[in-house]
Amino acid sequence: MPYLTAAVVLVGLLGVFNLLLTLRLARTMRERGDGHGDHGHGGMNAGPPVALGPGKSPAAFTAVTTAGESVSDTDLVGVVAFFSAGCDPCHKLAPSVAEHARSADRASVLAVVSGEDDALVDALAPFTRVVVEDFDGPVSTAFRNDWTPALYLLGPDHRIVATGGRLHDLPLETTV
Repeated sequence: MPYLTAAVVLVGLLGVFNLLLTLRLARTMRERGDGHGDHGHGGMNAGPPVALGPGKSPAAFTAVTTAGESVSDTDLVGVVAFFSAGCDPCHKLAPSVAEHARSADRASVLAVVSGEDDALVDALAPFTRVVVEDFDGPVSTAFRNDWTPALYLLGPDHRIVATGGRLHDLPLETTV
């Protein structure tokens, strides 16, 4: 009987220790995030995990914006921003992307909204080109992007210069 009691106490202590480690990990991830929703990627590796990094080009695609404009991989230069419906960090990022587009050039920013989110589209459409598509739509597929918010900066050669989860992650002065 004393062995059974000791085993139960040991299992209980291990459970409490595991809970404490999990809570510590959650707190650390929240602290390392910038409150912007980059899902814990802070510091030197800020931004979302991306399949296409600097030096790569997106695959060929064509899409139509909410304004009826045609957009393709061959005319992308500047910021391509991916947002998704119901994404709080996306809603926090949208005003700064719209402001960047307003101060730069509407044609130099493409916003891709996955899912139905009229608030995001309404915040972005007056200042940026906006494509609304499913999560496996042509632009997301061309960039192999499945993370939001995600930003890509493309240079004049249509290659990715930088990626990030916030505008200040991108060296905007080098291409705009």
